[in-house]
Amino acid sequence: MTSTAAQLARTPYDMIGGAGPIREIVDRFYDLMDADPAYAELRALHAPDLSPMRASLSDFLAAWMGGPRDWFEERPGKCLMSVHKGVTITPETARQWAEAMRRAIEGSSVDPGFGAKFAGALGDLALRMG
Repeated sequence: MTSTAAQLARTPYDMIGGAGPIREIVDRFYDLMDADPAYAELRALHAPDLSPMRASLSDFLAAWMGGPRDWFEERPGKCLMSVHKGVTITPETARQWAEAMRRAIEGSSVDPGFGAKFAGALGDLALRMG
């Protein structure tokens, strides 16, 4: 395989650097959500203990980006929409989610160009849920 073909075969998971950078972003995201009053409405949708959510979002993003599929294997037939069924996601909470995630990505070690694309894709996804 040529180096150009090998580069094209890389997944977003590979391009971001794997599980470590994803977990860094997720931890920063939940830290922001937990501490910044700008995200109070979003924070209110979550349980007091964010540990399970940190693990779940890390696993989901890894799978969504082409990495290990553990999140989907542990939840056969589930998708992002079905796991949020029954949660009242308003346009405001979706906006808060997108903003906190953008800030988490911008504050990470991820390449800024890749990070902007990643934040844009996640932001679009979040805003469609609101």
